[in-house]
Amino acid sequence: MTTSGSPAEPAQFRSAIAAMQKASVHPQIEVGPIRPPQRLAPYSYALGAEVRHPESDIVAEQSEGDAFGRLILLYDPEGDEAWNGTMRLVAYIQADLDADLAADPLLPEVAWSWLVDALESRGEPMTALGGTVTATSSVRYGDIAGPPHAHQLELRASWTPTSLELGAHVEAFCEVLAYAAGLPPVGITQLGSPKQG
Repeated sequence: MTTSGSPAEPAQFRSAIAAMQKASVHPQIEVGPIRPPQRLAPYSYALGAEVRHPESDIVAEQSEGDAFGRLILLYDPEGDEAWNGTMRLVAYIQADLDADLAADPLLPEVAWSWLVDALESRGEPMTALGGTVTATSSVRYGDIAGPPHAHQLELRASWTPTSLELGAHVEAFCEVLAYAAGLPPVGITQLGSPKQG
């Protein structure tokens, strides 16, 4: 069953969705509902997030620095033993990297610490946090579109929130996406190249 916010859905599930929709995120990250996966839980809701490119720029086919993610809420009123609760958040983030960062052997540990720190700093209770971080490098050969060398970071994680205040979890997720994309912190302006006069 997917959600549309209908009154037929459990009140807890509707409250959790409402809290997710009230999250305040980095101004360069666009967040909106997407179709949730089917059959993972009786009720599910999903948000997609992507780093917005400056409106004056056209995103090239071979652009670098793309980053996106999705955050899925699974809800089972009967509870799920594996989740240790009735709700589970499942996160996925993918971001392009530059070669220097991709070569750092500590990258997976650092990326995981972004998630742990972002969640812990908001103080919302949760349990059963787990996941994986994968850094990949690929080389394209022959007649295939894209840069000859590409590097990506993928973070997959899930955890069980123990309150309905899921806005903080969305904010933590988007903070990790901002880190992965290399966005400057909110309130900090990234300086461009000096203009030639």
